[in-house]
Amino acid sequence: MPQFKPVLIIFLFMATKCPSSSSQNLHVYTYITEPNSQLDPDPEFLGTINNVTYPAGREAILACSVRNLGKNKVGWLRASDQTVLALQGRVVTHNARISVIHEDAHTWKLKISKLRESDRGCYMCQINTSPMKKQIGCIDVQVPPDIINEESSADLAIQEGEDATLTCKATGNPMPRVIWRREDGEMILIRKSGSRELMKVESYSGSSLRLIRLERRQMGAYLCIASNDVPPAVSKRVSLSVQFAPMVRAPSQLLGTPLGSDVQLECHVEASPSPVSYWLKGARTPSGYASLTSSNLELGQPGPEMLLDGPKYGITEKRDGYRGVMLLIVRSFSPSDVGTYHCVSTNSLGRAEGTLRLYEIKLHPGAASVNDDHLNFISGIEESGARQCKFSFIDGNTQNPIGVLHSKFATFNAQFTESRRLAGVV
Repeated sequence: MPQFKPVLIIFLFMATKCPSSSSQNLHVYTYITEPNSQLDPDPEFLGTINNVTYPAGREAILACSVRNLGKNKVGWLRASDQTVLALQGRVVTHNARISVIHEDAHTWKLKISKLRESDRGCYMCQINTSPMKKQIGCIDVQVPPDIINEESSADLAIQEGEDATLTCKATGNPMPRVIWRREDGEMILIRKSGSRELMKVESYSGSSLRLIRLERRQMGAYLCIASNDVPPAVSKRVSLSVQFAPMVRAPSQLLGTPLGSDVQLECHVEASPSPVSYWLKGARTPSGYASLTSSNLELGQPGPEMLLDGPKYGITEKRDGYRGVMLLIVRSFSPSDVGTYHCVSTNSLGRAEGTLRLYEIKLHPGAASVNDDHLNFISGIEESGARQCKFSFIDGNTQNPIGVLHSKFATFNAQFTESRRLAGVV
């Protein structure tokens, strides 16, 4: 079968008019040519642009591959505002962090160094054909969490029984998760609205922690922790102070001791804010006066004596949060020390006191007999009922202590390894 070669026939029609005549002549020109089998095909993209995700501070690369580009050009634009970033391999923006990598004949890579949150968005690879051809790829910038101090709670001081809300606002990409924990590791106590009972939870999720009808045991430091799987997580410390008037309790309100001994008086205090605490001896503070002052004395009112730390009295106070222990040691107890003592605690919300009475325990002379390695000691105590007593023995020659015995009975036997001159003190 014969092979026919395709040809292209072009007809050109031209009309002419003779000047001396009104007639027109039509000329037909015929061109026969072979068609151009090497016409450039249209440019087209090779595949799609992959979306990428990188943490802030790293670099991101979007790759755009084109074939049959011919005399056309490839450009990169920011899709949101159509800002031209680069044309072929030349960067036209003034952003020094942007560059174009053209490693082979078909691929143009847009590179953004030291990523910022503002770089998040979509970018367009464009071919200047008619109509224009384009592809879009997007960059997601991961940002570690950050707590907005201006929108988060500072330290709070709330009166007991009122409500408190602890707030912690955080930013980041992805959006951070916020949880609350107690700094001391204790459980968080939460009361649901309308409930009287407090529920214990190890942690609480949410940007706002609402505490209804505060109790003093909810006082403490709370940690707001924000995380979004982009390190590092961040935290903020919020101190919650629950304020209330002092409460004073004396575990032993009646204490007896023999003459010459030291005796310790103790009071337990709960107060917030931290109170001013002191000891008084004697009658109660006159009614209407919050404390012992010079004005009381000028009015001739009978007032107690304020005790000061020194040779006669040892005064200390131990505090643990809103709890405290007041200690008073009366040294070398004498008849003048018999009487009433007051432990007083006061703060801006109120005043409270505990009352203790100190009396003398009178001892009758005791009788002792030594038989070999046994000491029999009998002591009489002017007190009804059996009480826990402490008997101390010292060497009569060296005055060194050689034994201590606690007993509920006034008559007892003490056994020693050898006979010696002994003195017994109850």
